[in-house]
Amino acid sequence: MLKKLSLHSAMVSALGLLLWSNSYAIPPVHQLDELPKLEPEAQHGTVSQRVTSYFTRYHFTNAELNNEMSEQILARYLEMLDYSKIFLLQSDIDQTVEYRHLFDDMINSGKLKPAYAIHDKVLQRRFERYVYALSLLDVEKPFDFELADDKYYYDREDAPWATSVEELNEIWRQRVKYDALNLTMTGKSWEEVVETLGKRYNNVLKRLTQTNSEDVFQTIMNSFARSVEAHTSYLSPANAERFEQNMNLSLEGIGAVLQAEYDYTVIQSLVPGGPADKSGALGPDDKIVAVGQGDDAKAEFVDVVGWRLDDVVELIKGPKGTTVRLQVIKANQGAGSAPREVAIVRDKVKLEDRAAKAEVKTPEEGDYAGRKMGVITIPGFYNNLTSDVVALIDQMTTEQVEGLIIDLRGNGGGSLSEAITLTGLFIDQGPVVQVAQSGGRKEINSDRDGQTYYKGPVVVMVDRYSASASEIFAAALQDYGRAVIVGENTYGKGTVQQHRGLARRFDFFEKPIGSVQYTIAKFYRINGGSTQLRGVTPDILYPAYTDAEEFGESSQENALPWDQLERAPYKEVGVFSDAKLTEWQQKFDSRVPKNPEFVYILEDIETYQANKDKTWLSLVLSERKAEEEEDNERKLQRANERLQRLGLKPVKDLEALTDEVTGQLPEYDPYLEETVKLGFDIIEANKIAMN
Repeated sequence: MLKKLSLHSAMVSALGLLLWSNSYAIPPVHQLDELPKLEPEAQHGTVSQRVTSYFTRYHFTNAELNNEMSEQILARYLEMLDYSKIFLLQSDIDQTVEYRHLFDDMINSGKLKPAYAIHDKVLQRRFERYVYALSLLDVEKPFDFELADDKYYYDREDAPWATSVEELNEIWRQRVKYDALNLTMTGKSWEEVVETLGKRYNNVLKRLTQTNSEDVFQTIMNSFARSVEAHTSYLSPANAERFEQNMNLSLEGIGAVLQAEYDYTVIQSLVPGGPADKSGALGPDDKIVAVGQGDDAKAEFVDVVGWRLDDVVELIKGPKGTTVRLQVIKANQGAGSAPREVAIVRDKVKLEDRAAKAEVKTPEEGDYAGRKMGVITIPGFYNNLTSDVVALIDQMTTEQVEGLIIDLRGNGGGSLSEAITLTGLFIDQGPVVQVAQSGGRKEINSDRDGQTYYKGPVVVMVDRYSASASEIFAAALQDYGRAVIVGENTYGKGTVQQHRGLARRFDFFEKPIGSVQYTIAKFYRINGGSTQLRGVTPDILYPAYTDAEEFGESSQENALPWDQLERAPYKEVGVFSDAKLTEWQQKFDSRVPKNPEFVYILEDIETYQANKDKTWLSLVLSERKAEEEEDNERKLQRANERLQRLGLKPVKDLEALTDEVTGQLPEYDPYLEETVKLGFDIIEANKIAMN
């Protein structure tokens, strides 16, 4: 692994040189010898030792840096460097075996040169592959997009490493042809396709030559961090600064926390009330693959796959009022799926946009027509949330609502103290959450005010994006029998992280030092079970696109396991029998097929479930066009059905669906509308009212 470029690799490079002499091929803008020879910087040895200290002494698991951990670090390091197995050969992997029991020593001592040498080899392999990709582009030799049964296998997680350059060449032929087919389907000519992909791949080569020592160090440290636990990480100086900016909401942009995962820029979380959150088109774990600027729908997109996170962030952020266009692969799509386009107007995140809001829902027809249900939407557990909700409850009481729906969908958590005091509004007093810390210390956090602010019926809505503090609140009300929980199984994040800077007062390094985030505690319900991994299972389940195993904590590699403590001393204030919950579930299920919007959701779920295990996409243009036409026909049919239900004139094609037309369609949330009806079902059953 530490040897210089092999003879075989040199032959591949020579082949590339021959191809570049062809006047129609795209030459690379950089040569292999321009790749940097990277070594650890002066501060990295010290930082590595400090990271080791935090992760082994203060982490919840008291991780031990030993040979077993070393093997895990090496495996994750290789995964981070080549997660799709499209750069390295099996022979390269075989050469890393000698380091399987050395990573613990390297990280503990701060002597990281062998890890840097592995990275150098991967950098070389990446360069070779993109040179080969360029060699496939020739304006006089377009791809045959009607080659029967030709496929692009985009999911190679479980695939073996290629054993020869010829195998890698076939993988890359598929990948380049896939990129070319996607551009062809947008209406580009073959000459335009060659030009676009030539720029894209040359941009990657340019960025490979700009790789710096901190990039390598961050990858090594996060291989270590992820081997400790899923929510433990090292933040480079640039990422540490961005973390602080996001905490202070000081940037003008889209209001999303981004992170780098392999070659992708991934949305880690959305700032409640921010532009991205308001768009409703983005969510955690979505991958941003291209960025465009301005209002023009035909504006050129810049492909950002393989880009440094810093550079992607610079493209996305910008002045308030300007538009950024993103091409996004949704979390529930395969990596090779066609991206969706999202336009977002940049803005500053305002505190009032993050605040809880209330509205009164009154069904216009059916058994509950004319009756009032209060809905309080809580986007995050921010400081002073409880006092805001008190004011909203007063407002709802004035409106004479019969019950409350607390909407926690998409709520990723926040302040633990606010989760406790918010729970206290709905119970007299008692424990709310149990917390276990490293070293075995346990404590019970309780509401102690001795009064119930709201005694009426409560329904809590959750989804797969409801996490952390949301789960504490929902679990407590469920354990007390104080509310009926409805929706999807929650995320399952039952851990607490601490952020610590690594710089010390008397450091004299020329360059800044980053920070670490590590898990220090674990949440448990008052019934004893942890919210970790399993989350909160609703009493009434709603149709969901995602399976718990595919998205959420249970899908995170190396997440802490579920376990339980003893039950805390508390008294249930209400009990919902299994028979009654089954009755309410049946009522909900019976209404869903009668709701046209839910019918669309069920159809989409069925389509997703049918394709979720697919690992390939067709490279046959006629097949892809047929799929696209079928999708467009479905969109047009649904749009016209919505227009007709409102007594409006249908349109002939999707291009006729202008903003003026779609603006006539009211915002409709089928999940919330059905929850309002379910709330009245529960009220009628008279099983939730407090004594």
